[in-house]
Amino acid sequence: MSGTDVVTSPAASLPTEQAPVLVVDDLVVEFPVGHGQTVHAVSGVSFTLGAGETLGIVGESGCGKSTVGKAIMQLPSPTSGSVRLNDTELTTLKPGELRRTRTQLQMILQDPISSLNPRRKVKHLITEGPSIWGEKDKAAIERRARETLTAVGLDPDVVWERRPRELSGGQCQRVCIARALMLEPTLMICDEPVSSLDVSVQAQILNLLEDTKKRYGLSLLFVAHNMAVVKNISDRIMVMYLGKVCEISPSDGLQEQALHPYTRLLLASVPGPRTPGVEDEAHEVVGELPSPLNPPSGCRFRTRCPLATDRCAQEEPLLRPVGENHLVACHHV
Repeated sequence: MSGTDVVTSPAASLPTEQAPVLVVDDLVVEFPVGHGQTVHAVSGVSFTLGAGETLGIVGESGCGKSTVGKAIMQLPSPTSGSVRLNDTELTTLKPGELRRTRTQLQMILQDPISSLNPRRKVKHLITEGPSIWGEKDKAAIERRARETLTAVGLDPDVVWERRPRELSGGQCQRVCIARALMLEPTLMICDEPVSSLDVSVQAQILNLLEDTKKRYGLSLLFVAHNMAVVKNISDRIMVMYLGKVCEISPSDGLQEQALHPYTRLLLASVPGPRTPGVEDEAHEVVGELPSPLNPPSGCRFRTRCPLATDRCAQEEPLLRPVGENHLVACHHV
């Protein structure tokens, strides 16, 4: 298939049996930094997320994966592009409408301790969301809060009167998850939710997220830089590099089916059994991540890619289908 065979609709990356909960189309996020310079954080990202699906977004630091999550939340609104939650276009909503709609979107942040108000007790952190949105039955809110804390593996009687400083990192992350669930969201965005936790606690939180998704019927957008973690929790994986999407693929069989050189580089960095040829390719990748102030022309990975040619500098590769639910942006695969 030639590089001119282009996918123009992000829905092409969604398994046909799933209804789209989230559709992101041509998302662009840029930040002016003075002296006429602009950080090109996210450049034309498109993807979909199905009901009950987990889409992992992976890439090294600075690739724009966390910025995508915040732009979906409209924190702040993207420079351009479309973000549609079910039938609602988020980028055109007025502030009051956006605030109301945003209850369907909840975000779990990387540092669980600093994301909680240190002065407030768990009972207040958990119950304030429904109270803000007009629920008057305090007894019913407390009963639901205790049930939710139990669902995320915390004993309400133990943590109810405690403040964040009296909890471990893993307990704080469970409180964050419970707080998000109290507003009964449709979509939960997890922005590196386990990167600051010990390995044993990471496994517990990942299992909790998987159980929570099934119990509450959630769709998850899971952002991380650890390919092994993303593979374990995701149904599909979207690989980003310097603000662009390199590849979208089912997580099952990714080790054998990955086509983009950058995806193969990330897989080669994961400890474990090697796929023939992948480790050798990884050793051929050289150089540092270019600056988002002045990204390379054409393919942004070309300055480090062992397959790069003159075409890569002159023509930007666009996402195209190479298999079932598998898209890649590379001229040479």
